[in-house]
Amino acid sequence: MFSLSELAPLNQHQNQCKLLKPWWEVFMDYLGVLMLLASVLACTEQLSRDKLLCIPLDPHAGHTTPTINSQPQGRRTNLVYQQYVYISQVCYHDALPFCSRFFPYMALMQSLVLVTSGSFWLHFPHTSARIEHFLTILSKCCESPWTSQALFHAAQQDTAQETNVTYHSDSPLSQTHPFKTTVFENHDPQRDVSLDKNDGEQARALFEKVRKFRSHNENSTVIYQVYLAQTVFKLFLVVLIGCYTIPLLSSFSFSLNCEAEEQGLVGYSSFQCIHVLSSLLRNLLLAYMSLLGVYGLLNLYTLGWILHSALRQFSFPSVKDASSLKEFPDLRNDLAFLLHMLDQYDPLLVQRLSVFLSPLSEHPLGEDSLERSWGEEQLRAQVTVDTEGSSRLTLVALPRIPSAVYTLSHLHVLRLELITDARFTAQLSNIELHLYHCSAAIAPGALSVLQDRLEVLHLTFSHPSQLPRWVHCLRGLQQLHLSGHLYSEGVARSWALGSLRQLHHLRVLVIYSMLQRIPGELCEVASTLVRLEIHNEGTRLLAQSGLKRLFGLTEVLLQDCQLERLPSALTALTNLCSLDLQHNRLRTLEEIGGLSQLHHLSNLRLAYNQIVALPPCISVLQKLKLLDLANNQLHSVPLALFTLRGLQKLLLSGNLLQHLPGEVRALQSLTELDVSGNRLESLPSELFSGCLKLRVLNASHNYLRSLPRGVGALTEVHRLDLRSNSLEELPCELVHCSGLCGGGLLVEDWLYLSLPLLVRDLRSLWRASESCYTEAYTFLYLLL
Repeated sequence: MFSLSELAPLNQHQNQCKLLKPWWEVFMDYLGVLMLLASVLACTEQLSRDKLLCIPLDPHAGHTTPTINSQPQGRRTNLVYQQYVYISQVCYHDALPFCSRFFPYMALMQSLVLVTSGSFWLHFPHTSARIEHFLTILSKCCESPWTSQALFHAAQQDTAQETNVTYHSDSPLSQTHPFKTTVFENHDPQRDVSLDKNDGEQARALFEKVRKFRSHNENSTVIYQVYLAQTVFKLFLVVLIGCYTIPLLSSFSFSLNCEAEEQGLVGYSSFQCIHVLSSLLRNLLLAYMSLLGVYGLLNLYTLGWILHSALRQFSFPSVKDASSLKEFPDLRNDLAFLLHMLDQYDPLLVQRLSVFLSPLSEHPLGEDSLERSWGEEQLRAQVTVDTEGSSRLTLVALPRIPSAVYTLSHLHVLRLELITDARFTAQLSNIELHLYHCSAAIAPGALSVLQDRLEVLHLTFSHPSQLPRWVHCLRGLQQLHLSGHLYSEGVARSWALGSLRQLHHLRVLVIYSMLQRIPGELCEVASTLVRLEIHNEGTRLLAQSGLKRLFGLTEVLLQDCQLERLPSALTALTNLCSLDLQHNRLRTLEEIGGLSQLHHLSNLRLAYNQIVALPPCISVLQKLKLLDLANNQLHSVPLALFTLRGLQKLLLSGNLLQHLPGEVRALQSLTELDVSGNRLESLPSELFSGCLKLRVLNASHNYLRSLPRGVGALTEVHRLDLRSNSLEELPCELVHCSGLCGGGLLVEDWLYLSLPLLVRDLRSLWRASESCYTEAYTFLYLLL
């Protein structure tokens, strides 16, 4: 036995499947039921006892003669009742045609096949799950409060537009009061849509379900193919039934002759029989064939509709005309076919489902959720302050910028990452803006605000088309950072950013890209540009001649440009103060003598190259204060290097140096020396007697065996790194290096054991705090 609760889902599923049955499918279902009833009635009559009645044809034959007292009426046969029954059964099986005996059962089987095949596409294993999922989503779309509100506000917007058109065409106030008409036109009823939190979450979850169902079914045509195969099969079956059934109409007769071989049992050889059900069966056959013909015509119409209509494409033509929700995607394959079937049943259901297929309908729902989740209090909790005291806010993967952002008046840096619709209004007050893979646009009137307030702009993109078109209009911009492909693909590779002529205050330009030449458009800002950085990501910068026209540059950075020689165009930059050519392929610096014209060059960074030797002409760079030659292949340094008397920082780490000349004492202005990661076995004592201003000395990762006792003369040193060497002891003179107080001495712990006991006891005082230094040093000096 089945309970009602178990049978209820089956009935509910049957009722839901009716939504996908057009009128002809419903009509064919009824025809199938009628044919089934006709065949069942024929089978019922066929099971009756007296189906065939027979009497002998020869009246004189027989075993007995009639008696005198009998009163004969009609033909006398001298047969008993059992003989009549017997001969009727024999003639029924021998003389009655095959169609008269088995047609009712054949019609019943045919009707069952037609009724079953009529709904096969709804119950096929590969299609039923998708259809049930579609019907479940459809029911939720119809029940969702968001559906009713979206359609209601769309209808309101249509009414407002019609009224607005009438107002513009008929009312004279449209010319005298343009402000009123503008406000009326810009009113968006959908922005007034508001749901409670639970309904909003359910609506957003439903949007996501519709998207996943669409992506899963737009790549499949199994439902369409099964329905087409079902229609072809039913039409073929109707034709086949008609071909072998129509000729049988002439075989139904009321009377027939029967020749019996059992004459010894009944005494007669020939009988005349009547088929009692012949008229009824003939009429049922005519009714059945009529129904079958109509059924076949409907199948033919269905097949024509399938082949004539583009059922694998659906473009919402009726819905677009009926509402103001204009942007609907064109659907394909199985999803389009299901919507065609649903549209034949009830177009209103398609309209309700279309609400969750329209991005325009989802937009106000996302805005409502965004404003709830990112209010002013939530945004203030996300604001951080950097070391420079600037307040920063980072927003990642949001559909748009929350309106509460514009209420943060003290926000200095706004960082946006993966924002779908980054639209800026005139309320923007930030001086620094970061856009990482965002679709940026500006509202009317916001451009003038950006031109006056925006000073720093960072743009990260993957294609030139993603660059905002309003960047070249920011006349107040001072720093521009670009990361992405800056040249459009095609026959003519052009600069994607366009003209920079309007960037009157641009001072810093940083480019992370793969350039093959210096863009010629940079000469438009040559008078204001003072700093140019190009990080070329390993692409060779073939043409550097464009640097000559950037005469105002004071800082140039060319990294990962695969440079093998110093660019000759650098000699034209007479105002250059800092040159950074790190991470290239420089091997020789023979052209460094040409930099003698750069009288203001103070910083030269050549780290992470392949330089094997320094030319003597390096002595022409008398204004150098920083020289970075780290991570090259230097085996030695020329004595001309030590003629740079103004040098303050010398970085030689990560080379192959085995000896440091004593002429290093000439660098009396040196404050930082880094020789870590070399092959030095000793440090010259002249270093500690001549470079008395040294504050940082890094000699780690060498082969030092001892440290000169003159190290105590470095009274200003505050960081001394001697780790990973071959030192066996530390000189006691280190106690005179007062700047090492607070952990400035970096060596292995076991090396402290080489110091005198009293010095070791003062180790904790050195690392405790700098405020204890004076007392500890005085006490040690008196004891020594």
